[in-house]
Amino acid sequence: MAEDGSKPTQLTMPLVLDQDLTKQMRLRVESLKQRGEKRQDGEKLLRPAEAVYRIDFIQQQRLQFERWDVVLDKPGKVTITGTSQNWTPDLTNLMTRQLLDPAAIFWRKEASEAMDWNEADALEFGERLSELARIRRVMYFLISFGEGVEPADLRASVVFNQL
Repeated sequence: MAEDGSKPTQLTMPLVLDQDLTKQMRLRVESLKQRGEKRQDGEKLLRPAEAVYRIDFIQQQRLQFERWDVVLDKPGKVTITGTSQNWTPDLTNLMTRQLLDPAAIFWRKEASEAMDWNEADALEFGERLSELARIRRVMYFLISFGEGVEPADLRASVVFNQL
């Protein structure tokens, strides 16, 4: 219940793949390979099974995490890791120290339609998002795809109650 006794409004905020950021991060990896250079100390380079997603917080104040809505179209696994970095269009390098703990891990087993997840970590991560939404308009995520899952197989959003 909201303070005025009414039921809180739910806001669904989808994770949106931002191809420009993923592409730009992949270009960084290629550039290093071509020049024969190594990554900076602590730099996280995007692997082939990783992509960068974002949430635009359409409402920033008074959000309470409700749940993750994650669907995989086929069996496999995804790991969603938030970043504390405020990225800009001229994406700076992602450093491993900027990756938030815990990560939320979701999976679907062979011959099952049901999604499973590490509930405690996903809940804690969602609660951190509620706090970060108060100071950020956009949040970025590193998604790792495993066991044959690709970005096209994922539909994901975070649901908040607006208090």
